Amino acid sequence: MLGTKKTPNRHGKRVTRVEPPSLDEAIAAAQGLTDDIECQIEIASQLMGMPEDEVRPVVLKSSAKIRRPERTPLADRILDRGEGGKVIVVERRRPRLAAR
Repeated sequence: MLGTKKTPNRHGKRVTRVEPPSLDEAIAAAQGLTDDIECQIEIASQLMGMPEDEVRPVVLKSSAKIRRPERTPLADRILDRGEGGKVIVVERRRPRLAAR
């Protein structure tokens, strides 16, 4: 698909190339958004404009390959260092007044 954009400058017409995502790219995007398999199937099928029945086997095959380790929350990782709790101090700055 090519889209044209009229520009009033001396460079003439600009052509923008628009490509739909590949099925693997759509599945990777869906896996990045959610861990739920059914939601991944729905997202990938909507991105591709394909029925869910065609996308389902590919998503199931790719999700079987990739097993991500469980992530621990950031607060738990900070406290596991043995240093005790981190202290964060937030100070509010006064706005500068302009001289008149």
